[in-house]
Amino acid sequence: MHPLPRPAALALLALAAAIAGCSTPPANLDLSLDKPTAAGVYRVALVPPPQPPAINQLHAWRVKLATADGAPVVHARFAVDGGMPQHGHGLPTQPRVTRELEAGTYLLDGMKFSMTGWWELKLAIDAAAGPDKITFNTVVDAPRTTAARNTHE
Repeated sequence: MHPLPRPAALALLALAAAIAGCSTPPANLDLSLDKPTAAGVYRVALVPPPQPPAINQLHAWRVKLATADGAPVVHARFAVDGGMPQHGHGLPTQPRVTRELEAGTYLLDGMKFSMTGWWELKLAIDAAAGPDKITFNTVVDAPRTTAARNTHE
């Protein structure tokens, strides 16, 4: 087997460094799941499923929407977007808010994470108090294997 020519070896090294840099989220990343919207019109709590979803598994979240002073917001409409900022791609599915479960609590269906790392979930909200938006960050970790769990418990 012949060694790679120097330019090819340097290119591979640069690619490996770039990929490694993308796998670590920023140290100061805001991971809060309950916060005010960008313009402060609403307060939103994002509630993940009880069990962390597996990679490439569809799952649903709940979105709790309230006014800035805490009153539930009914009959809101949402546009959902997001993706992986460090990888430059969007969500692998087209999640959407499908229904209002109770006053101010909505079901966000069709979520899926196709790989581990830092994901953004962006909600554009339209309700009686006017439009606003919010971005949530989440970091999807690699699932632990049964062998790893057994050796660390």
